[in-house]
Amino acid sequence: MKISKIFGLILCACVAMPAAAQFNLKKAVSAVEKGAQALTLTDAQMAAYVKQSVDWMDKHNPVLPDNDPYVVRLKKLTANCKDADGIPLNFKVYDVIDVNAFACPDGSVRVFSSLMDIMSDEELMGVIGHEIGHVIKRHSKNALKHELMTGALKDAVGAANSKVAVLTDSQLGALGETLMNAKYSQKQESEADDCGYDFLVQNGINPWGMSMAFEKLMGSEGEVKQSKMDKMFSSHPDTKKRIEKMSKRAMKDGYTKPESTPVKK
Repeated sequence: MKISKIFGLILCACVAMPAAAQFNLKKAVSAVEKGAQALTLTDAQMAAYVKQSVDWMDKHNPVLPDNDPYVVRLKKLTANCKDADGIPLNFKVYDVIDVNAFACPDGSVRVFSSLMDIMSDEELMGVIGHEIGHVIKRHSKNALKHELMTGALKDAVGAANSKVAVLTDSQLGALGETLMNAKYSQKQESEADDCGYDFLVQNGINPWGMSMAFEKLMGSEGEVKQSKMDKMFSSHPDTKKRIEKMSKRAMKDGYTKPESTPVKK
C-alpha cells in the first residue's frame, strides 16, 4: 500500500477518535513520515553518510602509516586491485587485536593487523576478496540503508529531510559498527563468495586463498582459537560447504593450491 493511502486511512480514523488517541496517532504518523524519508535516500546522501562513518572509524582506530611493514605488505598484495565493479578501492590497516576485515560501500577496505598475523598472503587476499564481494553485490550498502531506515539513526536521518544529517560521535559509532560487523544471510554470503572469487581471478590472484582462509578461520589447522574466529564466522552458516564449493571451483578452473606458506610479519 502506498504511503499516501496510509495517510488517508489514518486521517479518516482521526475524525472519530478522542483527543488522547489522536495525539498517539500523530506520533505514529510522524514515525511513518520519517520512515518514508529514509526510504527515499539518494545515492549522494548514502555516500555522504558512508564518508562520515569511514572518516570517523579512521579517526578512532589506530591507522598504521604507509611505511609500516603491515601496510607495505598489504599494498604489495593489492597493487592490482584498483576498483570493484567501478567502485574505487582504498586500503588501510587498523592496528587492533580483533581478527577481522571489512569493506564499505564506497570501496574503503579496512584490514586488522591481527588478521594479517595469522593469514598467509593467499589467505589474506581470500578474505579481502570475499569482503569486496559484499560491496560488489551491494550487500554492505543495503545493510547501511537498513540501519539508517530502521535503527537508532532513523530519527536523525528523518529530521534532516533532503539534507544530510551531521551525526554525533555515538551515532557514527553505531553506523561504524554496522559496517564493521554487518550480519549477512546465507544467500548473501554465498553470493559474496562467488563474486569475491571472480574478483580475485580478474585481478590475477589465485582464488584458492578463499577456501584456505575459511579453513583457517574454522580452526581446522589448530591455529585459530574460537574466540578469534567469532567475528568472522559467527553468522556464516555451512562454512564446510562453502569451503568445498570454492575448492571445487578452483580445481575445475585449473588453479594449483598454494603450499601453506609462513605468515609474513
